[in-house]
Amino acid sequence: MVIRWITPADDRLEISRIYEQSWKYAYAGVIPQAYLDSIPEGRWAEHLDDANRHTLLCFDDGKMIGTSSFSASRFAQFAGWGEIISVYLLPDAMRKGYGTALLKAAIDELKKRGYRDVFLWVLEENLRARSFYEKLGFSPTGDYLDDTIGGKDLREIRYILKT
Repeated sequence: MVIRWITPADDRLEISRIYEQSWKYAYAGVIPQAYLDSIPEGRWAEHLDDANRHTLLCFDDGKMIGTSSFSASRFAQFAGWGEIISVYLLPDAMRKGYGTALLKAAIDELKKRGYRDVFLWVLEENLRARSFYEKLGFSPTGDYLDDTIGGKDLREIRYILKT
C-alpha cells in the first residue's frame, strides 16, 4: 500500500469514480437508490483541485483504490479545527485496513499543520461508517446538520477525535 499526495498528473475522473462507487455501495439503503443511480461520471472531479482542500490517494499494487480529503474547518463556528472532509474507497478495498491508513494519514497531516482538534461529519444512518470512526477514536458531539439528498431528509452528525 502506498498513500501519497494528489499530483497534477493524476486522473481526476478516476479519483471521482472512487467517490461514485463508494457512494453507491456505502449509501445503498440510506440515500434513495434513484439518486445514487443518477450520480454522473466525474461528479467530484472539479472539487479535487480546490485550493482550500488537501487530497491523499491510496494505491495497492499500483491501482488507485482510495482517497481522502481534509482542510481547515469549513464552518465558522469550528474555526481553528481541522476537518476530515472525506474518506472513500472502492468497494472491493473496504474492510482491508486501507480506510484506517488513509484516515490516520489525513489526521497526521492535519496535526502537522497545527490542528490539535479534528472533526468530521457522517450521515446518522451510516452505521458502518460511524462504527469505523468510533473504533478509531472519534465520538459524536451532538452537533448536527440537516440535509436533503435525493428528496430524503437526512442528518449528518459531527464526530470529534478524542485526544
